[in-house]
Amino acid sequence: MSDARPSFAEATKLWFKVGCLGFGGPAGQIALMHRLVVDERKWVGEAQFLHALNFCMLLPGPEAQQLATYIGWLLHGVRGGLVAGILFVLPGFCVILALSAAYAAFGQLPWLMGVFFGLKCAVIALVAEALWRVAKRALKQPMHVVVAALAFVALFAFRIPFPIVILAAAIVGLAMAWRSNGRAALTDEKVLTQTSKAPRPFRTAFIGATLWLGPIALLALLLGSDQIFPQMGLFFAKMAVVTFGGAYAVLAYVAQQAVQSYGWLTTGNMIDGLALAETTPGPLILVLSFVGFYAAYQQTGALAPMFAGTLGAIFVTWVTFVPSFIWIFLGAPYVERLRHNRYLSAALAMVTAAVVGVIANLALWFALHVLFRDVSEISLGIATLTWPDWRSADLVAIGLSIAAGLALLHWRINLVKVLLASGAIGYLAHAAIG
Repeated sequence: MSDARPSFAEATKLWFKVGCLGFGGPAGQIALMHRLVVDERKWVGEAQFLHALNFCMLLPGPEAQQLATYIGWLLHGVRGGLVAGILFVLPGFCVILALSAAYAAFGQLPWLMGVFFGLKCAVIALVAEALWRVAKRALKQPMHVVVAALAFVALFAFRIPFPIVILAAAIVGLAMAWRSNGRAALTDEKVLTQTSKAPRPFRTAFIGATLWLGPIALLALLLGSDQIFPQMGLFFAKMAVVTFGGAYAVLAYVAQQAVQSYGWLTTGNMIDGLALAETTPGPLILVLSFVGFYAAYQQTGALAPMFAGTLGAIFVTWVTFVPSFIWIFLGAPYVERLRHNRYLSAALAMVTAAVVGVIANLALWFALHVLFRDVSEISLGIATLTWPDWRSADLVAIGLSIAAGLALLHWRINLVKVLLASGAIGYLAHAAIG
């Protein structure tokens, strides 16, 4: 860890900033944290940041929020992890809650899409910068470059599930470590295990499980398991433990169940909710907060619709994100204790290389959908490519992305100023066009 250890107040201020500026999905959020925590403030070293990121990539749930929780824990223990993880989500949740209420009352808000369109263009530049920085530091060997390229192709072209890609990279790293120096790795592990203070996993697991599942059980007992709040609690708690590879991995299933099985909202409502979540800061999985709001708003019972919707959004957000804190507080102490273990280091170094490919895939997917109005899936036998209609290129988006890139990388203009300017230009462009 860097010697420039921040005060708790300084760290709290930064995590709130990250929560407010965390646009662009996991790639943009990881890029933002890397820029602020590693490059600018040097609170955490590059190796430790990547080590934490590798671990978070192996977990179910939003990896960027878990990374913030991990780094907060590194800096200030459990209270630091709680503050970092909560503030990472809270600004975006407040925005999605306000937008959900406005959507329920007034329908779509097209003017807001213009503002967030501009922000997305700026995020493209931010992600590209982070991808370059991480790649330079993570791809230290020819095999790392090979694994990064294979991970990108596996995700982009062959749609291999994310956990399989990460697991395969870890196995390659372990095999290389075993071949090169297995005995030394075992010795390192014994030393670290003997000298490290053991965490209290059972206490952590009990407290976490009680806070996570207790409200669901209580509501089921008071209201009956067939009521909407217990139903939502059980459904989204299940989603929280299977969301490997980010929100897109499970959104299709969530949409199918929420629309067809439970009838909480329509397909159009779900699409609108996803659009709102994509244009707000914080994890994309906050779309579930919209689902919770709209489902409870539609089936209020004795409660006022807006109040019921607010409770629904809070409840769904709670059961979705609490597990992320549990994974970090349970696993991070062990992962840190074994950070210099050669087996684990070799496996995670290869996972780091794969993560470069993961970020590249996310960055390309994000850029294609921002810079082109029409993007389709092209089947090539066993491969499927996401490919744009070149005639649908959005010249405003391309120009704004290039301008934001120059402002960030060449002129070194403050990130907040670039985002504000991009949002304003996006709003003006939207108003002029439509």
